[in-house]
Parts: sequence; C-alpha cells; structure tokens
Amino acid sequence: MMATIDLQIPTDTDPIDRAETLLREIWGHDELRTLQREAVQSVLDGRDTLLVLPTGGGKSVCYQLPPLVRERPAIVLSPLVSLMKDQVDSLRASGVPAAALHGLLSEEEKRQVLREFVHGRIPVLYLAPERLALGSLVSILSAAEPCLIAIDEAHCISQWGHDFRPDYRRLASLRAQLPGVPMLACTATATPRVREDIVQQLQLDNPVRVVGSVDRPNLIFRVRPRTDAVAQVLEVLERHPNEASIIYVQTRAESERIAKKLVDRGVKASCYHAGLPAAKRTKVHEAFQADRLPVVVATVAFGMGIDRSDVRCVIHANMPKSLEHYQQEAGRAGRDGLAAECVLLHAASDAARWQGLIERSADEAVAEGGDRETVNRNTRAQLDLLAETSAWCRGLGCRHRAVVEYFGHDWHGADEREGGCGACDACLGEIERLDDATTVARKILSCVARLGTLGQQFGAGHIADIMVGGNTERIRSMRHDQLSTFGLLRELTKSQVTDLIGQLVATGCLGRIGGDRPVLTLVADGVTVLRGDREIELAKPARGKVPRDQRAPKGRDATDWSGIDRPLFEGLRELRRGMAAARKVPAYVVANDAVLRDLARFRPSTLEAMSSIRGIGRKKLVEQGPELLAFLDAWCPENGLARDMVD
Repeated sequence: MMATIDLQIPTDTDPIDRAETLLREIWGHDELRTLQREAVQSVLDGRDTLLVLPTGGGKSVCYQLPPLVRERPAIVLSPLVSLMKDQVDSLRASGVPAAALHGLLSEEEKRQVLREFVHGRIPVLYLAPERLALGSLVSILSAAEPCLIAIDEAHCISQWGHDFRPDYRRLASLRAQLPGVPMLACTATATPRVREDIVQQLQLDNPVRVVGSVDRPNLIFRVRPRTDAVAQVLEVLERHPNEASIIYVQTRAESERIAKKLVDRGVKASCYHAGLPAAKRTKVHEAFQADRLPVVVATVAFGMGIDRSDVRCVIHANMPKSLEHYQQEAGRAGRDGLAAECVLLHAASDAARWQGLIERSADEAVAEGGDRETVNRNTRAQLDLLAETSAWCRGLGCRHRAVVEYFGHDWHGADEREGGCGACDACLGEIERLDDATTVARKILSCVARLGTLGQQFGAGHIADIMVGGNTERIRSMRHDQLSTFGLLRELTKSQVTDLIGQLVATGCLGRIGGDRPVLTLVADGVTVLRGDREIELAKPARGKVPRDQRAPKGRDATDWSGIDRPLFEGLRELRRGMAAARKVPAYVVANDAVLRDLARFRPSTLEAMSSIRGIGRKKLVEQGPELLAFLDAWCPENGLARDMVD
C-alpha cells in the first residue's frame, strides 16, 4: 500500500512523528494541531475515541493518517455518496489511493474495489452505514485486517441529535463482528447529552474523548428580523460578489421563488431541493463544486454532501429548528479558516411553523403505534431546542459565546466589556437597543394580561393590531378598541410590534401555545416585568427597509486579505477553474482559497519557495506547481508585482 505513496520513511520512526511526516509530505501541513494529535495518538494506541471538532477543524485527517502510518487500511462510514466522492477525489489528488463503495457503482466496479481493499492497495475505504446490512460484506472487509473503523457524522446515531438516522443504530454490531478494531466516532456538533449517547450506542470501550470548542472565530454571525427576504439576501450577497454562497430556506417553493428573484436581479444562482429531478440536482451540485455557480438557494437537502472549503457566505432565510442544525449548516462556511459571513433572517412565524410541524409529527407517530410517553418526551426535547434557537436569535449578547455555552463549553474569549468576539452583530455594535424597553414591554404584557382576564387568548398578529390601534373587523366586533391598551404603541408599525412580541416570547415573558395557530399567554417572568420588579432589554425593531450593513474594516476579514493582490487572486481562481475542469475534479481539490491567497500574497518564484505554502503537498507541487508558477511568471512582471514576499 505504502509503495503507492513512496515516502521512504524509516520503519523505526515513532508513529506520531511518522504521522506528521506524512501530513507534511501529502497534505502540505507542518504539524498536527493539538486535538488532532490527541486523536491520532489515541487511534494509533488502539483506543476507541470520540472526536468532536468544529467543521473545518481537521477531523478527516484523524482517520486518514492512521492507516498510512500502520500500513493497514481504515473503513470510513459516511452518510452521503457525494461527500465520499469529494473526499476520495481530494485524497487521490494528494497521492492517497482511496475509494468509495456505494450503489452508483456497477457490480464489477464494487468487486474490483473490494479486491483492491482486501489486497491492501486501498488504505482508506468509504461506505454508507446501510451497506453493512448487505450479505457478507463485513466478513470480506475483515479479511483486510483494518486498523480502524471511523464513523463520520456520528451524531446521526443519537435520538437527541439533530440528524438522527436509524441505519446508524446498527453500527454497534461492528464491535462483535470486528473485535479488537478501534472505533473513531467523529462529529462537529454534539451537546454533552448527544456525546454520551454516541458512546453508549456505539458501545465504545472506555474511549478517549477529544472534544474541541465548537467556536468558529472566523465566522461572522449576524441575525436580522426578516422584513423583505429577497432584498435582505441581495444586500448580503453584494458583499460577496462571485463568491461561493449558500442560502437555506424552509420549503421547496421558497427555494424556487428566491432563486428566480435573484436570477432576475442578475445574480448567477440556482435552486436545489429534493423535489428536483436527480439530473438537475447533480448538475447544480457539480456546478457549485466546480466554482461555475456561485449561489445556491436550497433546502437543507443541500449541504451535507458539500466538501467545498471556500464557501464565504451562508444565509438562512428562515430560522432553523435547533442550534445544532444552525451550527451544522452555518459551519459549511469558511472551512478553510478564512473569514466568512453567516446571516440568519427570522420572524415569529418561523417558530410557529416549526412548532406545528413538530406537533403534527408527534401525532402521526402515535397514530402509527408509537409509544405515547416516548413520543411526548422526544416532542418536548424538540420544542426545547426550538425555544433555545428563538432565544439565541433574539439575544442581545455575544452570539459566539452563546453558542459555545449552549454546547456545554466554557467561554474563553473576550467579554462584551472588552469588545467581545469581534465577529458577531452584538460585539460589532450593530444591534440597537430600544429606548425605554421595559415600558414598551409592560404595555404589550398588559394587553395580553387584560385579554386573559376576559378569558380570551389571541395570536401575535391580533395583539399587534390592538397595540397600534388597528381598525380591523375583528377588533371592532370584539370591542377591543375599548381596551385601555388600544393604540398604546401607535407610533410603531404592526410588523415592529410583532417583532417585539417575538422578543418577549424568546426571553420567556410570554408563552406561545396551540400548534399551527398559536396564542399568547402571560407567564411568570412576564408578571415580574409587568409589576415593575424587573427591567428588560429589547432590540429596536426594524423599520421595514433593508439596512446597508458594512462589514467591519478591522478584524479577521481585514487580516485575511492583508498583503494580497486581489486581481491576482481572482486570476488564480480563474486558473483553478480551468485546472479543475481539465482534471474533472471540484475546484477546491486543486487548491482551496487559503492556498490561492497565499500564492497571491507571497508570489513565489520557484517550486522550492512554493513548497513552503501550507496546503501544497509533494504530489500537488509536482503535478500543479509548474502551471501555477508559469501563471505567476506571466502575471507579476506585467502588473509590476514583486516576488518572494515574506511575512
């Protein structure tokens, strides 16, 4: 197997030193990060391991290196064919003869892959969990004497996770079928409860737990009330011209509608959802991976199979139903470690819609014979996750800190008094506080309380109509224009009051009950505010127009572009597209944005100088280096750019 890679590392080299030599020669990185080193060392020691690293934290290297060190193959269980294919392409481009076993292969191709694997010529084999249920596959795989079973997206095994998949439950049987083979369970998003469930469900034996912070400091979080989704999306995309961007929506119809609106405005975009013909989905996926299509408007069906590292922008046009979902989806931005923007647009209707879907799903589960107690427990858990997400959207504090603490970690960044994280709307000073928020809150709470004394409960829309002094048939017929709270907030619009009501729900001052058409109720925390026993802060509601945000000129994004010639970077991107097309691989397989930025920053004049750029391993230097160097040789003199720049 190692003859294919041919690095000629002395056999008596310490295993972890051998791993770092391979990392440097194959991937072009000088050394393992601290947590990567812990995970690789654990696997090399033959220990079961739970690895939790944020997206872009380098999980894949932790199961790709050990088989090369041990010269025995690894089995990697992964949920999506497209994700397997992308990782296989990346490994092969770096000189590692990986393969994937999936249903798109012919029977002869499958047999060939298995023969190569069993004979030690494929060090890393990917397959989907459901394939393990097919016949004698496990016994065939065991003949290769694998050194590792890696389970990617391991949160899928947990009913408490955000992406539970029943096929993952069967993976525990691998312990008996492949005794003595260590397991590495990997995930990017797992609360403490999910982590414990992964360990129990996989029957990991006294595992080493390598848990990194979920924080992604290169991601700039912004959360905005949704006023005009298309206009707000366009405003964000203007900051990322021709850069890879994903827009997540809740429904297929929204995907098609927003994509059409963007195309009408001159944006090169396409929709993506499970209802499209398979050929259309494949075409969109491949165009995005090849850097020919910058913007995709998608349901969450698009994303898990995307291994592209240079996504610079992720926009959610609707609130996700959990912070786990949001962390997973937003985490598809900036996987190369460079600054990326994540914008979430939300409205009270998002939470109401999710609540209705969750409760309907529970009713259907019971109708199909599910245990009511179990269904109710799971429903409560999902509604709790939804409430946490609403609170995060409405929060006024550091968003990075809130995410870190939600996932059970201690916050080690700067607090708000010291300027905070510098990478969210709260810490960048973009959230305006509402003047006299407690007085405004008491007016709204008083209206809900007064209706309650009359035995009446209404949704946010009707409460907002009352507060702004609306002249509706419903108000007149129910004589709500006679209430003492009628028109107390007539200086605001209905949508602004609705936004404030949503904030009061998220902060626990108001409750929302009742499925698809929820009504508001005053709860204990709201009573303390209404009585004047507690002050409250609220964000100033949007005025209905789209603000012209500007990213902070200082901070991570400015640092990432320091010393880089932007026209040269764009020229290198165009060159990368051509190189990728010629090789029939995704553009990032040739080089990610971090590599291109370093080429545009340092502008090496020799292959030896180019070899010092992080991310260019030996094989890429030999196969791609001359073409990159020739481009720099032509561009730099023509544009008066010096070569061999240093930090």
